[in-house]
Amino acid sequence: MGREDSHYRPEQSTGRETGRSARGSAVGRVPVPEAHPDHQPAAGPEQGTSPDRPSPAELTPADGEAACFPAPGDSDEPTPASHGEPDEPARNSAGEPGEPAGHGDSRAPVPSGATSPGRSRRWLLPAVLASVGLLALAAVGVTVARSGPVAQWHDGGADGQSAVEPPPAVLAVADVNAPEPAAAGVRAALDPLVNSAALGDRVNVSVTDVASGAILYDQGAADGTVPASVTKLVTAATVLAARDPGHRIPTRAVAGAAPGEVVLIGGGDPTLAVDGTGFYPGAARLDELAAQVKTALGGVAPTRVVVDSSLYSGPVHEPGWDDDILSEGYGAAITALMTDGARSDLEQAKRDHDDGRHAAKRVKEPDLHAGAAFAQLLGVPTGAVERGTAPEAGADATAGAPGSELGVVESLPMVRLVDIMISDSDNVVAEVLARQVALARGQPASFSGAAESMRAVAGELGLPVAALTLADGSGLSRANRISPSLLTDLVRLAADGSRPELATLFGGLPVAAWSGTLTKRYTDVAAQAGAGMVRAKTGTLTGVHAIAGLVTTADGRLLAFAVLTDRAPDDGLTAARVALDRITAALAACGCR
Repeated sequence: MGREDSHYRPEQSTGRETGRSARGSAVGRVPVPEAHPDHQPAAGPEQGTSPDRPSPAELTPADGEAACFPAPGDSDEPTPASHGEPDEPARNSAGEPGEPAGHGDSRAPVPSGATSPGRSRRWLLPAVLASVGLLALAAVGVTVARSGPVAQWHDGGADGQSAVEPPPAVLAVADVNAPEPAAAGVRAALDPLVNSAALGDRVNVSVTDVASGAILYDQGAADGTVPASVTKLVTAATVLAARDPGHRIPTRAVAGAAPGEVVLIGGGDPTLAVDGTGFYPGAARLDELAAQVKTALGGVAPTRVVVDSSLYSGPVHEPGWDDDILSEGYGAAITALMTDGARSDLEQAKRDHDDGRHAAKRVKEPDLHAGAAFAQLLGVPTGAVERGTAPEAGADATAGAPGSELGVVESLPMVRLVDIMISDSDNVVAEVLARQVALARGQPASFSGAAESMRAVAGELGLPVAALTLADGSGLSRANRISPSLLTDLVRLAADGSRPELATLFGGLPVAAWSGTLTKRYTDVAAQAGAGMVRAKTGTLTGVHAIAGLVTTADGRLLAFAVLTDRAPDDGLTAARVALDRITAALAACGCR
């Protein structure tokens, strides 16, 4: 099977290698030098400048104008080999991992003043999210500015520290006066590409104008299709709608039923760290929780740790997942308590992640693993760690009484967890966020409860759910079905300003030939027009390829698109990706009038 954002092994590329951010900013264009060598810009109306390829100097917004910043980070999307896309490295004809044919290294230099590459840069989430509140959609009459609580959603980490300064602006806004493409023109441009043999015999496509909502291309747009990791767009939208984007997930410690017993209660924070060396910078920490417990207990030494992960119910693995999802580290047992996304060798996982390899060895029982780490911090033998449930605290419970709170730490804000999920295509974070949708609606926090709740919220958002079938939140399940029209409607809804919390999902979308899972894509000559113009989430399983997001046309018009195929040749990863790149690049290149 394979996953691109889900379970494919990654393509061995990171934003760090290129010296550029792997998390792009909002919507607009990224100038990728030499990506459009033959482009001769024509003078724009009245300005006398090119509307489609501004110079870096022109990309700095005028006073009072919305600016977009590249978001630091890498992508955790797999790249299919036998099954998946982003987590599996592409393989050459001999079946060995390697660079996909036709995807050379056309890396763009670092914009002047950009943050230097590296793990710390990739994880500058405050900067990433600060950029999201300044979406350039305002330029097409679709205003998504940072309003009301949005700034608060993005400020600080779990420790309350202030956000870092955003990196320099490099994305241009779309043109408010750009002409709308004609449906006939779009069809003429796309038909030959959509019918590529590399995509198989079932390619479903939707293209809409973001500002007007006009349908510009519809081929099976209402048909449910296996989406792979583009499922995460639905997960993002539904959790942002169901939970306040500033919501933080608590991990609590309470007094147990017996003297000296401490109960560690998992609230569903997948980024929880043991200490300051965790996988997700800025995450809540068990060592800080342990310090609170010691203070609360005074001189009483803890003697036992009880792990309460009862918040989640049902199986810890989705029954429809392929066997190698777990054996090769693309997913993990989903428990309400875990540390570092259930990674077992943290330092190796960090090195692999920084090198573009995102699969990782995972512990089999994440909740007990976290409990053992907490016990060590409290000076309790690991043999004195067991599963159980916390006692109910009485209304008049005194400090130290059974069930009374001894300490609590909180996760990064929900909006930043969403950014991690989309930017890195983090499957474990995706499954946890799906359960947050269920919890917000008072439903069981299980695979089925999450799927049903996500579908319900999607319907409440006005999205077309007739063809929507969900089995998980990550896209690892082949039982998922999403229509292209749902995805383009979702993108338009997030952009139109009516639900400002949804606009934050744009912060994690990779930029073509620039960041995340699109870093090494759009290098094919016929696809270079999309470089810096396409922002999208990708998805891959063996025989399944998908891409959905936004593209700015040559005239500066902003379009939403979704292209999904689930009957592609099993051995055609590279060809399918190039075909998808060419489709979206054709939208970027044409006026289509």
